[in-house]
Amino acid sequence: MSATPDRQRQLMPVDIRQLKGKSPVVCLTAYTTPMARLVDEHCDVVLVGDSLGMVLHGLPSTVGVTMEMMILHGQAVARATSRACLVVDMPFGSYEESPQQAFRNAARIVAETGCQAVKLEGGQHMAGTVRFLVDRGIPVMGHVGLTPQSVNALGGYKVQGRGEDAARVTQDAAALAEAGAFAVVLEKLPEDLGARITAEIGVPTIGIGAGVGCDGQILVLDDMLGLFADFRPKFVKRYAEMGANAAQAIAAYAADVRAKQFPGPEHSFATEGKA
Repeated sequence: MSATPDRQRQLMPVDIRQLKGKSPVVCLTAYTTPMARLVDEHCDVVLVGDSLGMVLHGLPSTVGVTMEMMILHGQAVARATSRACLVVDMPFGSYEESPQQAFRNAARIVAETGCQAVKLEGGQHMAGTVRFLVDRGIPVMGHVGLTPQSVNALGGYKVQGRGEDAARVTQDAAALAEAGAFAVVLEKLPEDLGARITAEIGVPTIGIGAGVGCDGQILVLDDMLGLFADFRPKFVKRYAEMGANAAQAIAAYAADVRAKQFPGPEHSFATEGKA
């Protein structure tokens, strides 16, 4: 059985939840208005991920990302998102203290960006917070497995859920689904575990390095476009080499300027004329 989402209106979290077992959920990140315009046409979910701290701001991890950064980029993406469900990450330190803190910050993100949902990291220990938000009208996408905001505690960007650790990750995903999350991101898990969790929980799983058995997939847009020559995670398929193309274009421009071949007559203005 397959289903095509209704693209005549903006998809809501309930629409994404209903794709479980019907149609693969297509997701990408976006951080700017021009990129969001390109992504929106093809995706079911557009995520303003806190990965923007590393991708756009040169931070070593997502830990230093602030509420103000997420809201600024969320607003930029919202200006070009009219079809996909827009989800914005809650940054580190904005929701862990208490459900009440999480609600204040989630409500601010939703109000100031116009997004349809927020995403937060963590498993069983965050289930109560997820339920608190959902009960108060804020849809939540969960995130288990490798949780980048906890990279210091995890000891690096390591595969999660191997051996006995599989039970923990499975319980984490189940707890979030039971708490009301409309979808759960599974990051950097063994392929068979990703498929097993997908079969066991009642909401869509969105894989990133968790295998083809997930209900959907997400990648960081800049990774799949090949904007970074020195960053090649195993789970990323490059669909373009835009970094190399951009470097060549910049080099050609610099050469033209130094050789005084740019601007040419076609790029210059006459003393008289309409333009």
